[in-house]
Amino acid sequence: TCISESSLWSVSLVLLLPLLLLLGPNRCAVAQRCPQACVCDNPRRHVACRHQNLTEVPTAIPELTQRLDLQGNMLKELPPAAFRDLPYLTHLDLRHCQVELVAEGAFRGLGRLLLLNLASNRLSALPQEALDGLGSLQRLELAGNLLEELRPGTFGALGAVTTLNLAHNALVYLPAMAFQGLVRARWLQLSHNALSVLAPEALAGLPALRRLSLHHNELQALPGAALSQAHGLARLELGHNPFTYAGEEDGLALPGLRELRLDHGALQALDARAFARCPRLHTLDLRGNQLDALPPLQGPGQLRRLRLQGNPLWCGCRARPLLEWLARARVRSDGACWGPRRLRGEVLDALRPSDLRCPGPGAAAAEEAEELAAARPRAPAGAPGEEAGAAGPCPRTCVCVPESRHSSCEGRGLQAVPRGFPNDTQLLDLRRNRFPVVPRAAFPGLGRLLSLHLQHCGLTELEAGALAGLDSLVYLYLSDNRLSGFSAAALEGAPRLGYLYLERNRFVRVPGASLLALPSLFSLHLQDNALDHLAPGDLAGGRALRWLYLSGNRLSRVSPGALGSARELEKLHLDRNQLGEVPTEALEGLPALLELQLSGNPLRALRDGAFRPVGRSLQHLFLNSSGLEQISPGAFLGLGPRLRSLHLQKNQLQTLPALPGLGELDLIDLSGNPFHCDCQLLPLHRWLAGLNLRVGATCATPPSARGQRVKAAAAVFEACLGRTARKAKRTPAPRPGARGTP
Repeated sequence: TCISESSLWSVSLVLLLPLLLLLGPNRCAVAQRCPQACVCDNPRRHVACRHQNLTEVPTAIPELTQRLDLQGNMLKELPPAAFRDLPYLTHLDLRHCQVELVAEGAFRGLGRLLLLNLASNRLSALPQEALDGLGSLQRLELAGNLLEELRPGTFGALGAVTTLNLAHNALVYLPAMAFQGLVRARWLQLSHNALSVLAPEALAGLPALRRLSLHHNELQALPGAALSQAHGLARLELGHNPFTYAGEEDGLALPGLRELRLDHGALQALDARAFARCPRLHTLDLRGNQLDALPPLQGPGQLRRLRLQGNPLWCGCRARPLLEWLARARVRSDGACWGPRRLRGEVLDALRPSDLRCPGPGAAAAEEAEELAAARPRAPAGAPGEEAGAAGPCPRTCVCVPESRHSSCEGRGLQAVPRGFPNDTQLLDLRRNRFPVVPRAAFPGLGRLLSLHLQHCGLTELEAGALAGLDSLVYLYLSDNRLSGFSAAALEGAPRLGYLYLERNRFVRVPGASLLALPSLFSLHLQDNALDHLAPGDLAGGRALRWLYLSGNRLSRVSPGALGSARELEKLHLDRNQLGEVPTEALEGLPALLELQLSGNPLRALRDGAFRPVGRSLQHLFLNSSGLEQISPGAFLGLGPRLRSLHLQKNQLQTLPALPGLGELDLIDLSGNPFHCDCQLLPLHRWLAGLNLRVGATCATPPSARGQRVKAAAAVFEACLGRTARKAKRTPAPRPGARGTP
């Protein structure tokens, strides 16, 4: 019988097919090449090319790769179809890659991608079609970039995205339909931007949105109309914004809202019907505002938690309706009385209405009213029960908006500070003009001003009395000028000033004595100046200071006692300076310090007890990119269970002792260090094995261990364990009666 050649091929394929199926795609992938700068885990289809200074996406990555980690490289630009040869990718990590441009179609072909992480890059814009081809994407991380605007349609092809993170950018405005296409988005993160305006339709087209984070922005009024477009919201975070009043006229209507956070803002008054159209509201967070009184709230019948801690509540006669309502509605509250003196510190939940005196006319009532008037400023214009002051005319070259009480003369080429603004103005924007001096009494009639913007004005001097009459001022922006100092007299007249921004000026010393005029100063920003030394007395006026930012200066020394005046300090940023060692002695006397930033200094080594003075309070410690080559075994002695995060990435550590006292960490980052995985690293390996954390530590040497995780390099450290056992076996047991033997 004759058998044709084609029949033989058919029979061969039939016989080989089961074998090919048995091997499967993973077995085939093992044979594929791995780029030289990468570590390939073919069975799991993972490829990592971290911190390799790559300037382009490496070629020859196995086609079946599902997870690709490129973080810490120098890609700068993502060209069209940059990942076209990787159609099976589901996770792509591009953090810290200095990406400045994403070309249109850069991700085309990644139809299976679920997570795209572009956080901590240098993106200032996203082209219209930059994100095309990502139809399956569920999570998009864009935090920590330089985005200033969002163009409608940017996210139009991302119909499967559930989480979008745009925190820590430079957004100032959200246009209408900014998020069109995100029909499945459930969480939108916009915190830590500079948002002051939301178009009424900015949040339209987000039917599935349940959580919106807008905290740490510059919103001067509650954007009720825009927020109400996201009618499915269950959680809304608006804390750390400078608006002073919330009322029914703001138009907040969110029928499904359960939690509303308005904490740590500038609220001075709240209308009883501010949340009347939020019937399911369960938790209302008003901590850390300036509320001395609160009416019984009408509308949110399901409210059960009212957080009022940190407000100067006046528990006089007019607080009786509040107490009666709290009891009747069964609302728990954690607020405490600021006054009168006999009730100071008393918790609201522990008071009965009868505890609040309602004296008739006479000396007692007059004294109480006088104390209250002296303690608190008047409520802002527009608050119920108060007649607004007459608004003055607007300067000819400026724009004044009565509804938001904002006035702006930005970029008008002005050579002197204009006058004649409405006397109920709360935000005044004079950025990008050309006046070198702010003269005495430059802002008459603006006693209700909260936020003053004077950035990029070429300022060289604030005359004595320049801020006179600004009794309500909380935020003063003097960044990007030519200031090298000012007197205390220049800052007098703004006793409530809490946030002072002096970045990118010409200061060579901290203006400590001048700060005596600012008894409420909470946050001082002096980044990117010319400070070279921090000496005792430099913070003499900073007794109320909580946050101090000195990043990007030339500091080579922080003298003992230099920080002693700021005993309430919680955040200290000394990163990107010239410190050759941890200023341990200078940290004495800071019992409340929570966060210490020392990254980007030429530290090289950490000595024993370097952080002992702040061991009882410190929660977050940043030592990344500090050239560290050696850390002594006792360097972190004293840092106990309160420490939550430790950042040691991008140093020169080849070895590291175990850190048994830091077992409560939520985060430890050891990535980007050239660890030498030999038996000297065994204690660290053992300690890491007991942590349920991803630490990023990988072996750089010896070549046989390169790319393996220190935590999981079993073969290397099993050999060490065997050697230790053999050594113990060879050691002779002590003879009975020998010296030292009981």
